[in-house]
Amino acid sequence: MQYLEKWTDWLCEGKVGPFNAALVCLAVYCLVQIVMMALLSHIVGTGVGVDDSEQLMYMHYLWAGYGGSQPPLYTWLARLVAGVVGTNILALKIVKYLLIGVALASAFIAVRRLGYSSRAGAAAMFGLLLFPQMVWEMQHALTHSIAAFCFSVVLFLALVELVQRRSLTAYVLFGVAIAAALLSKYNNVIFLAALVLSTVSLRETRGVILNRQFLISMAVAVVLCLPTLYWSLTHTDQLLSHSGGFFGSARESGVIQTAFDGISGLGRAILFFAMLPVGIFAVAFLIAWKRPAPTPQPAPWPERLVWRTIAFALAITVVLVLASGATEFRDRWMLPILVLLPVALALRMDARGDKGRKVQDVIVFVGATLAILVLPVTWYAHLNGGDSRGSIVRVDYNSLYSQLTANGPIRTTVSSWHWLGNLRLVDPDLVVLDGELPDFGQLLKEPAVFVTADDRVGVETILKLLDQAGYEADGPPQQLAVPMLFGSDPPTRTVTVTRLKKVAAAAGAAPQ
Repeated sequence: MQYLEKWTDWLCEGKVGPFNAALVCLAVYCLVQIVMMALLSHIVGTGVGVDDSEQLMYMHYLWAGYGGSQPPLYTWLARLVAGVVGTNILALKIVKYLLIGVALASAFIAVRRLGYSSRAGAAAMFGLLLFPQMVWEMQHALTHSIAAFCFSVVLFLALVELVQRRSLTAYVLFGVAIAAALLSKYNNVIFLAALVLSTVSLRETRGVILNRQFLISMAVAVVLCLPTLYWSLTHTDQLLSHSGGFFGSARESGVIQTAFDGISGLGRAILFFAMLPVGIFAVAFLIAWKRPAPTPQPAPWPERLVWRTIAFALAITVVLVLASGATEFRDRWMLPILVLLPVALALRMDARGDKGRKVQDVIVFVGATLAILVLPVTWYAHLNGGDSRGSIVRVDYNSLYSQLTANGPIRTTVSSWHWLGNLRLVDPDLVVLDGELPDFGQLLKEPAVFVTADDRVGVETILKLLDQAGYEADGPPQQLAVPMLFGSDPPTRTVTVTRLKKVAAAAGAAPQ
């Protein structure tokens, strides 16, 4: 126990050269994950999951937008890294863990820049790892949500720097941070609005916003977002392709019942998102219950700023829920609302003397221990993928590619969803298309094949796009038995392949 206490103290206040021990450990952790996941995939020969395979498909292009109702920043970063290290799993993991590392480090730095202790900074950083979505789900899935997590915290850090310095450079960087947050995930507009409102609501900080130089921040953000805004206005079908997940859930059961269902659904999502970190903070407070603490004092402005940001974000979300009639939510959608919750709790504990320090120690210890314990599980999940659509990780894509090219080379593969993005790990020059990529007909180059697995969801959409582009079947379909890796049962997956050809007419008979 004494060793664990010393380890926790070292994480909170120790140094490795000029750097805080917590930040060094974070860097080592991210580096280990990058190396291990890329190395394991290389040895075993597995692909990547649904979200990463989508990025493999998209990052072939440098566009202002890509479809799928998601902004482009994550894909831009993936393309940038792939341009340096190649189109491979290493590139995907570098982007993922770079963003996770920057997010956690930004929380630590922001707390320190606000004048709080390094123990509070460590508690804020490791407190973020108490969210299951951060410590687990982001490590084996998700892409745009990781960017949203990163750049919402970076935006908070940029505001802290702006309050501290109020220089022209700080305003420009704040504008860059605004653009990065909005281009990472559109629901970050909630976090941005809440952050601005909370800043204006405090006497100590409102001058930062009510300043003519703030127009510089807005101008920088608008200029950086303008290409994607234009793309969105000219590709509304791709922009709204997944909007049914939020707006399509309203029930025709009356305004009051819909509002009740919406607030209930929101409450459940908040509960599932925040239950673990709040529960651990509560247990930590009980452990430290008998420790001495000074008489509570009014919260200083940094703490009020963080709590008000959370409150404004909740209020804005409730208004949006009631206005839209939405009734179903995913817990990770709560990220821009509650991302600063561990920061707020860590700041509160800094004013509670010995009791608060004990709570912070517990949070740091639990967060760090949880991150270490989850390491081998993330490696297994990375290789195994899971059931249903997650099993695409275990497809032997080298074998699939060899069978697809047995009768001649191919330039394009078409499927009803983006699992075939994994083929770009075998052939980086291959064009992989699904129904969400804009300009489908212009991207499709012969020789091309249409590939379906046992999942036929979305096939009709692809058939319609092929017909509109003037492509038809070039011969009967073939069935391939593709090996499955990692001891899968059954050991093969049946894949149906149809070669395509361009017909002279404007539209031809699409493959069946």
